[in-house]
Amino acid sequence: MLLLALDTATPAVTVALHDGTGILAESRQVDARRHGELLLPAVDWVLAEAGRKLDEVSEIVVGVGPGPYTGLRVGLVTAATFGAVLDVPVHGLCTLDGLAYASGLTEPFVVATDARRKEVYWARYADARTRLTEPSVDRPADLADQVAGVPAVGAGALLYDTVFTGVRREGPEHQSAAALAALAAEKLAAGEELLPPRPLYLRRPDAQVPANYKVVTPK
Repeated sequence: MLLLALDTATPAVTVALHDGTGILAESRQVDARRHGELLLPAVDWVLAEAGRKLDEVSEIVVGVGPGPYTGLRVGLVTAATFGAVLDVPVHGLCTLDGLAYASGLTEPFVVATDARRKEVYWARYADARTRLTEPSVDRPADLADQVAGVPAVGAGALLYDTVFTGVRREGPEHQSAAALAALAAEKLAAGEELLPPRPLYLRRPDAQVPANYKVVTPK
């Protein structure tokens, strides 16, 4: 196995290479406005650092979110393109699952990322490997009774630490493709089915057809 993992669902543009036994190389740059600019150079760097070629990749895994549309689609389109060119499987994993796995926690906790608009994407976990709930998007104030004092990781928990009062500041803040790759390799080795590489948005797109739209083209 030579697994290429990438994720652009958070401000982190992150890429990693995993050979089935461990991480060979990882790149992570946090810049919410430059996903498209940074991703391909990161792939090139990771391959060069590991001394491998793109045509050696046998599996691809991509974070499917939840995340903002613009950043998220960069990773998904790139993964789909690589998969088509290389004729290799492309798998999806929930971005929150990668953060949870990176935490290494063995007790119940929550993961929360910044969803902007004063909201968070979040989910509950029994441990670093086991998600208990489907990802959701909510205003932090609406979650106060559910998450107060509960261990929490992620940029959303750090941003709203008056609500996520159990936030672990030493925990992962942004996504790590190394954690995503390690989790995917573990699941694939166990014969577990991964997600299809389709985006998990949880929101309607910002661009909408205006209400009472009036057609002005001639018939």
